[in-house]
Amino acid sequence: QVQLLESGGGLVQAGGSLRLSCVASGSIWSINDMGWYRQAPGKQRELVAIISSGGMTNYADSVKGRFTISRDNAKNTVYLQMNSLKPEDTAVYYCNANIVNGVSRRNYWGQGTQVTVSS
Repeated sequence: QVQLLESGGGLVQAGGSLRLSCVASGSIWSINDMGWYRQAPGKQRELVAIISSGGMTNYADSVKGRFTISRDNAKNTVYLQMNSLKPEDTAVYYCNANIVNGVSRRNYWGQGTQVTVSS
């Protein structure tokens, strides 16, 4: 069984920073892409940032220059450093990882962590 556990969400004022972490645990052979998604009330879940096992990154236009995704492959962990936060960044943030376990390869989701940015 594989689990993704997120941490680091909270309440912050506009212009502030937060760092999210997500640790994958369980029966893991290897991890391909890891990413962060978010879902605001009444909106669809959207990609925030994604990072490959080799470190290639891609960001949503709305967070470019403010957010940085990184990962520690030895710890099966992905991070999201969020700077210059805006009220429109308020959402539940979900970790996602494409994990190989034996002959199985599938996407797993964390439970989500709330980020609230006050104006």
